[in-house]
Amino acid sequence: MKRREVIKLCASSLAAGAVAGPSWAQEKMVWKASDVHPLGYPTVEAIQRMGKKLEAQTNGRISIQMFPSMQLGGEKEMIEQAQVGALQIARISVGAMGPVVDDLNVFNMPFIFRDEAHMRKVIDGPIGQELLDRVSNSPQSKLIVLGWMDAGTRSVYSNKPITKPADLKGMKIRMMGNPLFVETMNAMGGNGVAMGFNELFSALQTGVVDGAENNPPTLLAQNHYTVSKVYSLTGHLIIPEIFVFSKRTWETLSKSDQDLVRKLSREAQFEQRQLWDQYVGEAETKLKAAGIQFVQTDKPAFYKATQPIRDKYGAKYAALMKRIEDTK
Repeated sequence: MKRREVIKLCASSLAAGAVAGPSWAQEKMVWKASDVHPLGYPTVEAIQRMGKKLEAQTNGRISIQMFPSMQLGGEKEMIEQAQVGALQIARISVGAMGPVVDDLNVFNMPFIFRDEAHMRKVIDGPIGQELLDRVSNSPQSKLIVLGWMDAGTRSVYSNKPITKPADLKGMKIRMMGNPLFVETMNAMGGNGVAMGFNELFSALQTGVVDGAENNPPTLLAQNHYTVSKVYSLTGHLIIPEIFVFSKRTWETLSKSDQDLVRKLSREAQFEQRQLWDQYVGEAETKLKAAGIQFVQTDKPAFYKATQPIRDKYGAKYAALMKRIEDTK
């Protein structure tokens, strides 16, 4: 037998022994977690709190080391690292998993949720669990989905009030680089422009775009409020996010460890929500203190204007959309 084959065989035997051996259960594990957001951001904080509980409830056997602010790359890189077991926990957007489980894309449509309370009812209930299970059971994903996270409601910000679709006429509004989002803004009356998030601040400063859309914490954290003074509450997109675990690592865990992770993940889902609501409230207070004008809009008019988008992209999700609509 060649030396390389012997080494490979030994390594396999050792790995098998490590999993099966009685000492394995006591081996200290440090799991890596990553997020594109900075320390203190609700999604990051919720996972860090989960890590502290995990460490306490396993007497220090399992802990989580957080790598925030894209230290391990963007969402695409985080997914790839989790799939091979180099990273255990990652918070990623629904958009990134859409190619794996197509039904997730239903959440990317405008006004699919009546409001955030409705969105939370959907993700906390059977629909939310079914979608998580589909990702976890998909052979392509190589990920176990632990839960949902809140990313708030997205509205338009610019330097003039937007109260109805006609107000957006001729305005270039930055959108996430997805045809569905660009077409949504076009339907709302504006001119959707796909642009990288890292380019947006200078584009707003120089007038390459007239505005953008996002949640209040982003408007504050990215300093966009220094160049866009009006936040118009269109509420056209409410897109939840997910946090995932490496299936490769998951399959090495005991049933009791898996159960503990699932329990703490459910708690993290609701803790993140409380953190998010507080974070949004603080961001809105700071924005108003900085002179940002919050403007109410004719939401029914924007809903009606975007009906062609739901018709075009939602035809294949008709049954799921009906279930979402019927969720009270």
